[in-house]
Amino acid sequence: MQLFTEKRDLGLVDSDIWYYPNFLNNKQANEYFDILKTDTPWRQDDIKVFGKVYAQPRLTALYGNNGRSYSYSNITMESLSFTKELKQLKSLVDKEAGVEFTTCLLNLYRDGKDSNGWHSDDEKELGQNPVIASVSLGASRFFHLRHKSDKTIRHKILLEHGSLLLMRGETQHFWQHQIAKTAKKVEERINLTFRIIQ
Repeated sequence: MQLFTEKRDLGLVDSDIWYYPNFLNNKQANEYFDILKTDTPWRQDDIKVFGKVYAQPRLTALYGNNGRSYSYSNITMESLSFTKELKQLKSLVDKEAGVEFTTCLLNLYRDGKDSNGWHSDDEKELGQNPVIASVSLGASRFFHLRHKSDKTIRHKILLEHGSLLLMRGETQHFWQHQIAKTAKKVEERINLTFRIIQ
């Protein structure tokens, strides 16, 4: 399997974030996108925002190897067993991150109206300094970052087809991130976020 040829440090204060634009080659990324889009049992949960309940603006699925559930925004998801393709991807990501991930949360963004609001991946079950590895397949979308204590410190990066974004150290203590809605015509995107649930 062909691996990435470059990586770059985002160089943001209070963070340890690396971007690999070619973590998968185009053929691999296309194949994984097609299989995951078709074979994943996507679901759409309701989410509570400021006391109001909405349909979550994306589809999700959770896979794992330790039987642990994952809770965020008043949603609790039970994990399915890793598929062959997810095991392959996890092996590649584990090797680069230097950790053994237990869980993968998949998000399907169907168009520009689908989004993920400002948040940090800092849930209790992720541990003190969680390592989060995010693989992007399909349409490119901007990943926005903002510093928690000084929201004027912001950054955005275009997450491309076949790329990997790796967040480590104290990043989740100091930074929030989002995938914002866009009025532009955008094709489907699948995002896989590998994490360790304790």
